[in-house]
Amino acid sequence: MDLSRLAKKNHYEHITEQLKTLILSGELQAGSKLPSTKELSEQFGVGRSTTREALSALKAMGLIEIRQGGHCTVKSTCSPVQSLLPDLQGLRNNRQTILELIEARKSLEVANAAIAASKRDEHDLHALEEILSEMEQHIGNEDIGERTDLLFHLALAKATHNSILVHLFESISKQMEIGIRETRRVEIYSNRSVSEQFFLEHKAIYEAVKRQDPEASQARMTEHLLHVEQILLKYLAN
Repeated sequence: MDLSRLAKKNHYEHITEQLKTLILSGELQAGSKLPSTKELSEQFGVGRSTTREALSALKAMGLIEIRQGGHCTVKSTCSPVQSLLPDLQGLRNNRQTILELIEARKSLEVANAAIAASKRDEHDLHALEEILSEMEQHIGNEDIGERTDLLFHLALAKATHNSILVHLFESISKQMEIGIRETRRVEIYSNRSVSEQFFLEHKAIYEAVKRQDPEASQARMTEHLLHVEQILLKYLAN
């Protein structure tokens, strides 16, 4: 496995991109075990916390599975659900596909919010609280903002305790990430006021889920996703 040492430390996204490329290209196939965190850290020339952050991002994308003890295994990159979705190469050239993904995401995540409100447990609430805490501490940081946003919605999907809904979310979010990753950063997380508003919207979703109020959870998720959609449609119109 050919890995490049990083010129700058603490940039977990560079590790994420290198490993993601190896997985999506097929060089790292489904079922393959990644080197240990210690070995990866030595190969990249970074601290273990940076490597763990990169692995968490890959897990959130649905590319790897982190087992007990920290062992990481590559997951299938072509699930039956994913095979139905297009391989996006850029936002501007896939306007209709992006619109369809936004529509699918709204339908899925509004439902997820309601189900999570009914089925969440204390572990789910704790996971969401930790993500919100990190999100609040790093408002305006585009890298952390993007990662914590994804982790929040993934944690919410997991709070449904429905593995199919989790896989559906991972499939759609991966395609959205491929198609609009840089746009999201420029339009959302580099803008502090927008980033602050997004934090408040996520917090409102969490509070409704915590109260076990499905209707309020749906309403707050709908408001949040409409805000995201407005930003993306503004970009698509350019």
